[in-house]
Amino acid sequence: MDEPRHAEMMSLQVIQVILTGKVEKGCACDGRRVKETRQLRATSAIMKTKSSSTLLAGLILLSLAEGFPTAAQTNSNNGASASASAVTGPKITIVSSLEKPTTVRRLDEKDFAGYLLVYFKDQTHSGHMAVSRDGFTFYDLNGGRPIFDGTQLAEQKGVRDPHITRGPDGAFYLAMTDLHISGQRMGYRTNQWQRPAEKYGWGNNRALVLMKSYDLVHWTHSDFRVDTAFPELGDIDCSWAPQTVYDEAAGKMMIYFTIRYNNKNANLYWSYTDDAFTKLETKPEMIPGIGGIDGDIIKVGDKFHLHYVADAKIRYAVSDKITQGYQVSPQRIDPNTVATEAPNVFKRLGTDTYVLMYDVYGARPNNMGFSETKDFITYSHIGRFNEGVMKTVGFERPKHGAVTHLTADELKAVAAFWNVELK
Repeated sequence: MDEPRHAEMMSLQVIQVILTGKVEKGCACDGRRVKETRQLRATSAIMKTKSSSTLLAGLILLSLAEGFPTAAQTNSNNGASASASAVTGPKITIVSSLEKPTTVRRLDEKDFAGYLLVYFKDQTHSGHMAVSRDGFTFYDLNGGRPIFDGTQLAEQKGVRDPHITRGPDGAFYLAMTDLHISGQRMGYRTNQWQRPAEKYGWGNNRALVLMKSYDLVHWTHSDFRVDTAFPELGDIDCSWAPQTVYDEAAGKMMIYFTIRYNNKNANLYWSYTDDAFTKLETKPEMIPGIGGIDGDIIKVGDKFHLHYVADAKIRYAVSDKITQGYQVSPQRIDPNTVATEAPNVFKRLGTDTYVLMYDVYGARPNNMGFSETKDFITYSHIGRFNEGVMKTVGFERPKHGAVTHLTADELKAVAAFWNVELK
């Protein structure tokens, strides 16, 4: 996540005008001053109007275009959106522990028959899920409504950056960032961030949400504070965008995520988790030589392929070791000229093709972009959701997500639980 989101921060400033009549001067995001964006140009044009009613209408229209609720859409009693994070429809169940089903085993590609996408939206600060038979058309499981309620799962009453993978025990491992970027406006805190932005920068959260399930309905849950568990890390700015991968050599699930210091030095760190996926067991250590955020690791053959973000561009590195020795390629991987983040790679079943998905958060409207590769050298760019071969049904504009595989029985079961008809 969450390299400085210039566009999002400008949207928040616009909304702040609507709600409070105040604008913060020169909002600094992650140690860099906000650059001119499409929202800023639009706002400037609106500000030039002589009519106050035109000004207000323009600001409201601009905020609605960005998907954020206005004062008229906000609950006057508690400052929270009346529907932003409410989970309706079939609900997941949080359990204290899981019993491994006797039929569960380690799965191979031949066992899979479908795909599961997790994503979040700024409007809900909650997690969503969608499924697909073919890896091209994804059907939202809950009609575009949240499944993982950020208000119930996170210290900050919001989650971002969901990532899901399968472990060797057949379970689903879901990790998310504990962060609500609009917490002050929603009435969850009195300041813009939990700590002063001047020192700790944008976001400055410190907790990760960890969840585990065998059936995608019953989940364990832990909200894990990285800084208090490992005080030897010092005064960290943030812990962002956790992802999980199985380390064959260690025989452990490995979590890796972004830690930033001094409002400028952001790097990828890794740690091993307990088997229950409720905590980090080892002190997070930096993956050397990367100097970026939003890492995504996939092992193909005897190589570990790492996509990550630097300067709001998707980058690539490769190593024969999971936590070190990465050789970085200098070029940008994604084809965009606007800011991107959140790379995630998944395999097209029955082929030798891998799909690189990424969040084109600098586009207006934002969207997910996709590229395909067979060798991690040459990438074929196949467009964005609903602008090419990749399609969504029941949702649009997902943010920072991940894809894993499902068996035919799992696909059938989740579609039945959430009453979704797959074509």
